[in-house]
Amino acid sequence: MFATPAFAQTAGGAAGAFTSFVPLILIFGIMYFLLIRPQQKKMKEHRNMVEALRRGDTVLTQGGIIGKVVKVKEDGEVEVEIADGIKVRVVKSTIAQVLNKTEPAAS
Repeated sequence: MFATPAFAQTAGGAAGAFTSFVPLILIFGIMYFLLIRPQQKKMKEHRNMVEALRRGDTVLTQGGIIGKVVKVKEDGEVEVEIADGIKVRVVKSTIAQVLNKTEPAAS
């Protein structure tokens, strides 16, 4: 009635261990291509956008403030004018979008 231990065991223990890891490897591969890789690409685009900021660009901050860049500082800050004579210091990484790019001065 019952299967004896000799019949219940699988043949080839090393091959069976590898096949049990195949689904785990496939899941990691799918997660990499669907989640990790697009996020890294988006971060790289944002970093390039922030590095390309210059005076005169109209920007949108993550807080929803729209203003014009007055000064780009080297310590990771940007001075943004949000109204006539009202300037705020903003951390570069909190710039969400550049609305209008200024053209470089012709030399």
